[in-house]
Amino acid sequence: MQFYMPVRVYDEQDCVRRHAAELGALGSKALIVTGRHSAAACGALGDVEDALREAGKAFCVFSEIEENPSVETVMRAALYGKEEGTDFCIGIGGGSPMDAAKAIAFLLAQEQPDVSTLYDAKVPTKAVPIAEVPTTCGTGSEVTGVSVLTRHEKRTKGSIPHKIFGNIALIDGKYLKGAPRSVITNTAVDALAHMVESYESVKSDVYSRAAILAGLRLWSSVRDVIAGERDADDADRAALMRASAFAGIAIAQTGTSIPHALSYIVTYDVKMPHGKACGIFLPGFFREMSSEDRDVLLGAAGFEDQAAFDAYISKLYPEIFVPEETMRRTCETVLGQTERLKACRFPVDAEVLARIADLRR
Repeated sequence: MQFYMPVRVYDEQDCVRRHAAELGALGSKALIVTGRHSAAACGALGDVEDALREAGKAFCVFSEIEENPSVETVMRAALYGKEEGTDFCIGIGGGSPMDAAKAIAFLLAQEQPDVSTLYDAKVPTKAVPIAEVPTTCGTGSEVTGVSVLTRHEKRTKGSIPHKIFGNIALIDGKYLKGAPRSVITNTAVDALAHMVESYESVKSDVYSRAAILAGLRLWSSVRDVIAGERDADDADRAALMRASAFAGIAIAQTGTSIPHALSYIVTYDVKMPHGKACGIFLPGFFREMSSEDRDVLLGAAGFEDQAAFDAYISKLYPEIFVPEETMRRTCETVLGQTERLKACRFPVDAEVLARIADLRR
């Protein structure tokens, strides 16, 4: 067995300001990578800027990362960072800015940034230092080496082959305070999918499963918050962030599985939020796994049985529509991903995949 998680994680209130010196030690000028609004609105951007000023470090901001960031946007950000003379990256936001920051850090480390190198596994993997500051509770990107980008030429999303971990992760539940319910729900469902898929991976082991079960127990404690049945308090927000981090630690070892594979084209074609696009396939995924695994996972997440879980997902997402052509293209694409299919603990063929992808409940 091998367990590798090189990110130094700080999980505490006001951790960005508390660790300003360590943040500043990553380089001389930071490229801060964010979306257009949320990082500023939740206070994370201001905290990072103040921490860098305290550390005596220069910075510039690229705030044009879209949801499901494209390789074209990442390239523009890298060229901007090169022009500004930046030598480290700070990703602030959900999975989109944090994933983008890793790809940008990779491009900044190249002599001549070229988008073609992003998906070229033969190019040596190197990157400038990275800090990640999550502001949502689902991606776990702050502790993974994964960077998922939109590839318009293929009409889907896909991970770059380079595993690029951040140097430090700064996790603070206060950044969830102003998040809309839909963001809490969809990102938390993404974290759930990470844990369930990681558990069902042939690469899972005693270490990754310990992280999964710890994360699922935290997730269970806030199921009612995720469903919008009550408002979150500070402890709930910390639990949501921590569950997401545990889920990220797990998939950093195993990768994701069938629900995520099915989600990518659905997200691209239907513009469905990523977490929802994963979550709608979880009921079918649970039905195909062994009863032993299903009972362990559902029990840790606080569900009595499969029916209770199905009802919960139906409550979260009462209306689901995916065009038949999108589902056909999705299943055909996933069936061609032999290594991903083999990574699942139970056999997956065309019939099994069709059952998982059947959204009629």
